[in-house]
Amino acid sequence: MKKTIIYFFAVLCTSIYGQGFLHSEGQKIVDGNGQNVLLRGLGLGGWMIQEGYMIQTGAFAGPQHVIKQKIQELVGPENTEEFYEAYRANGITKRDIDSLKAWGFNSIRLPMHYNLFTPPIENENNGDVSWLEKGFTMTDSLLQWCADNKMYLILDLHGAPGGQGNDANISDYDKTKPSLWESEANQEKMIALWKKLAERYKDQPWIGGYDIINEPNWNFTGTNPNGCDETSNAPLRELMMRVTKAIREVDNNHIIIIEGNCWGNNYEGILPVWDDNMVLSFHKYWNYNTKGSIQKMLDYRSHYNIPIWLGESGENSNVWFKDAISLVESNNIGWAFWPMKKVENIAGVTSVTKNPGYETIREYWSKGGKKPSKEFAKNALMQLAENYKMEHVTIKTDVIDAMFRQIQTNETKPYKAHTIPGTIYASEYDLGTNGYAYLDDDFINYKVDTGIQGDWNKGGVMRNDGVDIQICQDENSNGYEVFDIKNGEWLLFTVNALQSSDYKVIIRYSSENTMGQLHLELQNGEKSELVSLPSTGSNVSYKQVTLSSIKLNKGINKIKVVFDTGGFNLNYLNFKQNYN
Repeated sequence: MKKTIIYFFAVLCTSIYGQGFLHSEGQKIVDGNGQNVLLRGLGLGGWMIQEGYMIQTGAFAGPQHVIKQKIQELVGPENTEEFYEAYRANGITKRDIDSLKAWGFNSIRLPMHYNLFTPPIENENNGDVSWLEKGFTMTDSLLQWCADNKMYLILDLHGAPGGQGNDANISDYDKTKPSLWESEANQEKMIALWKKLAERYKDQPWIGGYDIINEPNWNFTGTNPNGCDETSNAPLRELMMRVTKAIREVDNNHIIIIEGNCWGNNYEGILPVWDDNMVLSFHKYWNYNTKGSIQKMLDYRSHYNIPIWLGESGENSNVWFKDAISLVESNNIGWAFWPMKKVENIAGVTSVTKNPGYETIREYWSKGGKKPSKEFAKNALMQLAENYKMEHVTIKTDVIDAMFRQIQTNETKPYKAHTIPGTIYASEYDLGTNGYAYLDDDFINYKVDTGIQGDWNKGGVMRNDGVDIQICQDENSNGYEVFDIKNGEWLLFTVNALQSSDYKVIIRYSSENTMGQLHLELQNGEKSELVSLPSTGSNVSYKQVTLSSIKLNKGINKIKVVFDTGGFNLNYLNFKQNYN
């Protein structure tokens, strides 16, 4: 009889909602039809909870409460709240979620700050738990936008009451107050919050799961402050079990996702799991993309017969993204990369423009000097909030291409339409990975495994590949140039020649004191003459040399610009028809 009731409920959910609820089935995450679901997600970092590095204040104001204090000192409490209202209203909208769906994502991870849902314990009376509507309203809207796009929304408690880790920037931990682990009242508040969320969303099939505590990093018995040498993790296991019990009192539909200590990866003493609809999350940053890098999690999956999920990753080059996603997907592991929006960012799907007024404020916070006026500071902050709107951000097509198309193929595609005769800017080389769209010596960061801070784009602008791009000082440019060119590196361009012809190529470059050399190669193996690029006397003094002849066929051609001798900066190549 019990099996009949369960079957009827499953059929009812599927008939009403189509896909039913996500749930664990052995080592897989499946939908209501029992179909394997590979989550391809993005975390909305910075929306409900700020981390200083995302708005370029990490060096002097990492946790959100410190950022907010600095803003209040400039503009006062009322204007601060006005800024945060605009920042949140613009930060994520339906247009953002529509865009993510169009780019290929099928899920969202929502990092939540508890203080949008419930006040801190010091503002409560006698241990009571009261509620704030702001967080629930924001989540309701986001869930509707996800449902409209048939995308799963995973709720992630990123900032728990009191803060769950010594890495304060992540959870907004205020070290002058009791942490989550030092306060039973904070733990009770966290449990009550999850029960409230579960009660509210228990019947919502587009809620993909509850990620109940993000990146705990706390030393309970060990010496490492972030819990990386813990062998029991008893307080973490106990709290997660209490949260699970509270959720299951009102919601048996949704997956519960757990994370280990040490930023989500130390599961010593936490396993085995205590619920039959649970997923193990792990986070992966700056390490090798070999099977060995995830072997421990694969072993957990096999031994405990439970799904695993890469709940957070990113902050690296496009090559690393391609390799990491290829690795986990080939092992049937879903993922959620990080984050949606950052200020002046190349390693994400979008970049928020840093307005000059905000840079003035940031410089004041960083270095002191003359304090900006309240009016100036408010206008600058409100402009920054305006810049967070989807219509104002820069969409990083190279990052999106690496995360979706490049894991399927090594074929390159044009970064933009190039027509010959015409000018091709060096920074607009093809979309594709190292060794196919370009060749660069430094293209990835493996610092966790190597101990070395790896470089990729040393200029940190425009694109997230190994090619080094910086702001170009030449008045005739697209704003960028390729620099730090090494011997043997190259760039590939897919171009459309309007007619079969012989072309000369004008090369615009600068070079302080080095004689550079380059040549062109076509896909049929034909090579141009070797062209020398004498010193221009300065890296901001530009000259041009001419490559006398290269024959192109009408239609699509792939042209490789090979740097035989580096040491110069390349602005553009201008192709002109040779007339005899």
